[in-house]
Amino acid sequence: MYLLPKEIIFPPVHLADENGILAIGGDLSVERLLLAYKSGIFPWYNEGEPIIWYSPKERMVLFPNELKISKSMRQILKKDEFKITFNQNFAEVISNCKNIYREGQGGTWITSKMEQAYLELHKLGVAKSVEVWLENELVGGLYGIDLGHIFCGESMFSKISNTSKLAFIYLVQKLEKENYKLLDCQVYNTHLESLGAREISRVDFLKYLKG
Repeated sequence: MYLLPKEIIFPPVHLADENGILAIGGDLSVERLLLAYKSGIFPWYNEGEPIIWYSPKERMVLFPNELKISKSMRQILKKDEFKITFNQNFAEVISNCKNIYREGQGGTWITSKMEQAYLELHKLGVAKSVEVWLENELVGGLYGIDLGHIFCGESMFSKISNTSKLAFIYLVQKLEKENYKLLDCQVYNTHLESLGAREISRVDFLKYLKG
């Protein structure tokens, strides 16, 4: 296991273990986080643990033109009941992602230090959010890291059923219009697969990342 020094560096990503763990330690400074995302690496750990850095061998991604919208979601979109905004209330979005109850999970992986780190990235225009509103209440949303040609999704939340999906759909449609290569979803789950995401190799992901 590679223990990060104070210097802002990472080992080559092909050295990650079978679980995708590349290194531990270091910090959540803006400089280190930017280097991580530009290198295909992301932090993922629980409160009380050292920072764990991942670069999985198989990367879950969504190519914007492969987005799948179910019939039920098309009906919700057609009703136009919710208002969608981009990057208007990042702090509230990440706070909700951190604090919302998730069935089957004992807690959140968004630690207080991580929340502060991403707020700093937001001030620099790198971390961005999508908000879903019902009247004046924030009822869903997501946030992630915008690399200019790839958007790295981090977390989403819903206070009303399907509102995180709405945020996701609107984001993907926006990315497609702006010619983004892909949305990075990091690791596999069935929910993302149902929306059209699929796994590609780390090698291929890095090719897209490097442009």
